[in-house]
Amino acid sequence: MNSDWTATRRQCLATLLAGPSGWPLASAQAGAQPVAQPGARTGPTRGSIAWPALVTISGQPIPAESWRGVPAVIVFWATYCAFCKRHNAHVDRLYRQVDPDQLRILGVVLDVDAAAARRYMRTQGYAFPVVVDDGRLRRQFTERRVIPMTCTVSAEGQLLQCVPGEMAPEDVLGLARLART
Repeated sequence: MNSDWTATRRQCLATLLAGPSGWPLASAQAGAQPVAQPGARTGPTRGSIAWPALVTISGQPIPAESWRGVPAVIVFWATYCAFCKRHNAHVDRLYRQVDPDQLRILGVVLDVDAAAARRYMRTQGYAFPVVVDDGRLRRQFTERRVIPMTCTVSAEGQLLQCVPGEMAPEDVLGLARLART
């Protein structure tokens, strides 16, 4: 990938995240590093995520309390989205590189058919956990309908940021910096 194109894309992404008022649509907590272009302004957080008990498409339960004390990367996507397919390859690589006790990765598929999502994950060879969303989880993160949508949550459960669209591989892998040390 051309580095000039990547830098331009990051600048555009930072501008998009700034929104019409100049404030990020979902922003980093005070002292946290924003996901957007370095130097982008940040504002107050949107609040805490109320994690429900979840069950992955493979039947693995994820209790609500398991999210406490661990930062997370949540990606909203759909099986019919070509951008999501490329983006999820980077998410899967991140998932395979980080300790789940240090950084949780979760895919939230917007398709309503869990069986189709399981087939898709198996066909693509992705290993990160995925849940099907009925819309309630996504509304806690963003009302925007863009996919993929990558959101980050602090270890304290605060929404840090939501990044719309496909991200460059190095930007997705850079989310590993959220892992607690």
